[in-house]
Amino acid sequence: MRRINWPLSWADSVRSRRGLPSRGASRQCLRIFTRIWRNRDEWALAEVEQGVLLAAQQLQLAGNVQAAVLALQAADARLASSSRPQFISLRKILVRDLDRLRALPMVDMSGLNLRLESIINAIDSLPLAVEARPRLNTGESTMAAKGAIESASAASLEFWLRLASEFWRDVKGLVRIQRFDRHEPALRAPGQAFLLRENLKLRLLNARLALLAREQWTFRNELKHAQTWLDRYFDSQHASLQTTQAALEQLTSTEINIELPTLNESLAAIKTFKLGKERK
Repeated sequence: MRRINWPLSWADSVRSRRGLPSRGASRQCLRIFTRIWRNRDEWALAEVEQGVLLAAQQLQLAGNVQAAVLALQAADARLASSSRPQFISLRKILVRDLDRLRALPMVDMSGLNLRLESIINAIDSLPLAVEARPRLNTGESTMAAKGAIESASAASLEFWLRLASEFWRDVKGLVRIQRFDRHEPALRAPGQAFLLRENLKLRLLNARLALLAREQWTFRNELKHAQTWLDRYFDSQHASLQTTQAALEQLTSTEINIELPTLNESLAAIKTFKLGKERK
């Protein structure tokens, strides 16, 4: 039997009509898959290195321990999925850094930020010290008025005396003498109230920026200044001010500057592993 050798272009055209890849494309795909299969360790190592670098950036730039833990967990899961004996030593170092991060005290940055924001929003509603009014004993006045009306039918003169006494009591209530046990007046002009509230908000905003930057000294210093202003210029007997002062006291005692570890050991182990692969 005689064998017929068809031209290569004609055979490829027939394969393409039937929806099959050409022999050249098949060989190219085979070379690509072979290359990927041989370099699967390098791909896994590159993914692990990217995860460790991301965790290091989160620690150094943002101080975000939770994000760094998530990145290291993803890198450790990638090493575990490869099940290669060469990665056992590298994974031990990675797990050691991961345990060190998990042991750090967690600072609720978002919660602290929200508490500061609520205090800033409440500044406009806090009563000033000069706006405070003494509480009148309205119960005694009401009882006295009722007694005067009841006695009016018994003695007209006594009724008018009681009425004059009540009138004089109301007149004395129009004039109020209040003592401020402070080194300086709370406010010298009514227009200063707006500036006082805005400057107090600026203090709290500076504390908020210091919180995001993890600057412990600036954070506490701004909060202490805000507490001093609240105590000096606002009504300390009001319930809303007492709640605000308690919240500021809790924020002042919070530690936000935690010494974060580095991931240099994991990065050095990855670099050493890559150099060993290149030498082979």
